Amino acid sequence: MTTLDPQDPAPTGDQRANVVGVGVGDGPGPDVMAASSLNGNRVMSSDGEHVGKIVDIMLDVRSGRIAYAVLSSGGFLGVGNRLHAIPWSALTLDTDDRCFILDASAERIKNAPGFDKDNWPSMADIPWGTSVHKYYNRSPYWSARRKVRKDDGEWDSNL
Repeated sequence: MTTLDPQDPAPTGDQRANVVGVGVGDGPGPDVMAASSLNGNRVMSSDGEHVGKIVDIMLDVRSGRIAYAVLSSGGFLGVGNRLHAIPWSALTLDTDDRCFILDASAERIKNAPGFDKDNWPSMADIPWGTSVHKYYNRSPYWSARRKVRKDDGEWDSNL
């Protein structure tokens, strides 16, 4: 039998979010957290500007992977907000500042493809997902293989 190793959950390739800081609060985290506890977290650009907040985390139900974080930006009091699907691997959770850092400049995020709350894209659409990942210079999450530990204790990256 082959099992996933919770101590080494990283798929091959660069498909996971990073975690920085030493801020660890009560309860679970920062390595395993409830998705709801991340909703509302501020998002900062790589050049230090506040660019919005996380409003949803989208799961690929079939694979069990995080597909995207949904960033809400712009608008005023929830009116006119633009939503952006952000590849999970483009984010770094900063536990000290309690925010995410998005690996893109504020200007790039402002010009990113997005959608509004009433017109969500089909996030399972491969061409759409590929274009989003390409915009953020990331490999699509579905292209990564997961490392697993076999019964004999050896690692297999071919799954």
